[in-house]
Amino acid sequence: MSSLAQVLADFRSQVTTLLQERDKEWEASRKLVEAKQLAATLRRVIVEAHRADLPVIVRDAVTLALGNSEAARIQDLPGPRLKELTGLPPTKAVRALCVWFGIDESPILRWPLTSLRSEEIEAFVHSHANPFDLLQEADVASLLDLGAGDLSFATDLVEHYIARLHDRHELILHALDRLTPGSKLGGPLHPDRERLNSLRSRIGLSFQFYGGQDMFDLETLDQRGQLAPRYTIATCWAPATPTFAYEPTRLSDHTMTQELTRTKGAFRQTNFSGEPALEVQHGSRALLFPVWKFEIRGPLALLDLLARRGVLCILGAVDTQVFWEILAQLLDDDRYRPKNLPFTPDNLHMIFGEVFDRLSGLVVGETLSLSDCGLLRERIPRVLPLQSTQAPSYRFRSVQVRRGAIFPGLPASSTARRFSDMAEESPPWMLILVPE
Repeated sequence: MSSLAQVLADFRSQVTTLLQERDKEWEASRKLVEAKQLAATLRRVIVEAHRADLPVIVRDAVTLALGNSEAARIQDLPGPRLKELTGLPPTKAVRALCVWFGIDESPILRWPLTSLRSEEIEAFVHSHANPFDLLQEADVASLLDLGAGDLSFATDLVEHYIARLHDRHELILHALDRLTPGSKLGGPLHPDRERLNSLRSRIGLSFQFYGGQDMFDLETLDQRGQLAPRYTIATCWAPATPTFAYEPTRLSDHTMTQELTRTKGAFRQTNFSGEPALEVQHGSRALLFPVWKFEIRGPLALLDLLARRGVLCILGAVDTQVFWEILAQLLDDDRYRPKNLPFTPDNLHMIFGEVFDRLSGLVVGETLSLSDCGLLRERIPRVLPLQSTQAPSYRFRSVQVRRGAIFPGLPASSTARRFSDMAEESPPWMLILVPE
């Protein structure tokens, strides 16, 4: 027997032995090969195969047998290869690999995942003016609203789509915001009780709102099964400034503190009505914010989170400062990420050159593919804690840039609608991103 055949024979034997010991896991694996879960399952198996301590021959055999996770049906998989790998026919072979790699079905059972592949999503956004219409086309209509604020976007989304989806499937809408319900800080960004009750009582809508919730600390919600592992769409409206206006991997703490003081004013921690607060001396006025207002996470953290949680990612009403900091992380050339040089209106053209000219020339409502301006970054580093199924880097296969805050037929947040009244603000941006 050749060495290749021997390695595969040994692996088949180990799989057979393991299945004899894992009756419960074997029975549970049935759910993982259902049509609506299959694509996600295959992706997870391939990722685990590359992370596990396996002979290269076995790892490559798994990758080849599962077709790089692009199979839409069990029948699309190469039966002979799976037979050689596990000794089992395709459906049982995939289940056996799930048991072998310890892939758990529990998060998927409660919240279904779309089976749409990234190239299908990319084709959709390039052929449809409204990216949110994907909710009508996908087999699962689910959306995660990060930094949901007053829930105005969530309400607008429901009004746009709940009737259209009624005959097909329910709309799954989960929203979270860091503002603590009942806090005296945050003012109009708190959702009112009437809006919350309206969303919770809508027929055909599975709605949850998590207030006082840091979007980068979702472990507890995940462990309780309150969030889906991934949504058809993940969105964030008006990404917070300065939270996402500076990137810590290129700017030092000292530089960011200097810039915050220069542009926002001197700041200090204080208390207001018995709760911690941040006081900012802006000119002659002392402004109060939640205590975490000046915590800098940067666009890499936001992009990482969106790519993990959404098959399609949409950033709406992105102000100019946040936009260029995000853009610097999406383009391939390192010159867009100068060390310890904050972006200002005076140096943007020097740093971004023709990219700046192309994008600044967009009129409100116009859309441009970012790849028409320059190469997209192939390996964006993950800055959030790695999960067992994740590689240390990722990429977006498509990024569309659209100028403006609100567009005909698209749901929008109240913050987006305020931009038209802000005479000193330049038109904001929308980013439509498709993770690989």
